[in-house]
Amino acid sequence: MADTGAVTSEQGWEPVALYGGQGPQWRGVSPRLATARSIIVSAVCAALVLAAVALWGLLSSPWPLVAAVVVVGAWLWLLWLVRRQVAAISWSEQAEELVVRRGRLRRTLVSVPYGRLQLADMQSGPLARHFGLASVQIHTASPHSGGSIPGLPVAEAEALRARLTERGESQRAGL
Repeated sequence: MADTGAVTSEQGWEPVALYGGQGPQWRGVSPRLATARSIIVSAVCAALVLAAVALWGLLSSPWPLVAAVVVVGAWLWLLWLVRRQVAAISWSEQAEELVVRRGRLRRTLVSVPYGRLQLADMQSGPLARHFGLASVQIHTASPHSGGSIPGLPVAEAEALRARLTERGESQRAGL
């Protein structure tokens, strides 16, 4: 196998190392993140459908019903898209850097060297707390080189934040 294809796992796509070499150990985010994001999408789409149906009752025109059908179609597509996007988020702790990747169509790979890490922050909104999730935000001196890892279980997010802070301090001390 001379090609670097993509292997689909429970947590999303993973690169296959060339010639049987060992690649990085990628860790996916919790699937509960997809559930939390699906709830947000469903709340917005349900409100739009209800508004279209109410408008149909007021105007007696078929166009609000057409809009409602379009919103229901978009709703189903967005629910599918959220599942795919969450499955494509993964991260890996390397010896010298933290690497975060996301996306299926437009893939991004963010590499943050531990020596440039200034702050590792943990955040959790009300819906994320309900599902036991948190995000780890990575801050560097440059606003363009940070990153975030959403949808981690709270205990894992706390441990990752502590490890990142420790590694950042030890890397900066060696400079």
